[in-house]
Amino acid sequence: MKLAKKYFLYLVRWQLSTPILAIVLKILAHMHTLWATIIANLIGGLIFFWIDKIIFKKKSDVPLWEIEENVKCADCKKVGKGYRIVSWGNYDRSEDKHPEFRCKECSIKKMNTISK
Repeated sequence: MKLAKKYFLYLVRWQLSTPILAIVLKILAHMHTLWATIIANLIGGLIFFWIDKIIFKKKSDVPLWEIEENVKCADCKKVGKGYRIVSWGNYDRSEDKHPEFRCKECSIKKMNTISK
């Protein structure tokens, strides 16, 4: 997503937070202003964190690699320096509990598979 589009969505999101915070402040009008504001902002944060996460989700144009020494290639079983793509565009293995490393040659083949 282009920066200008993200910025526009963020500004719209920011404006949507105004009525929600105003309603919370109206309900908490009996409280001290500082405490009512803190509570209203916490509620806003609970709601809008998830929206901001969607707006600012980054999809990279280049792969993020992890490299390790002395690993067995998941494809050809050679032992040596191992490579794996952690994330790239819609491909995301950042939470992989059992990552598969590949030798340089096999990792290039895997990268070509992912890029299609």
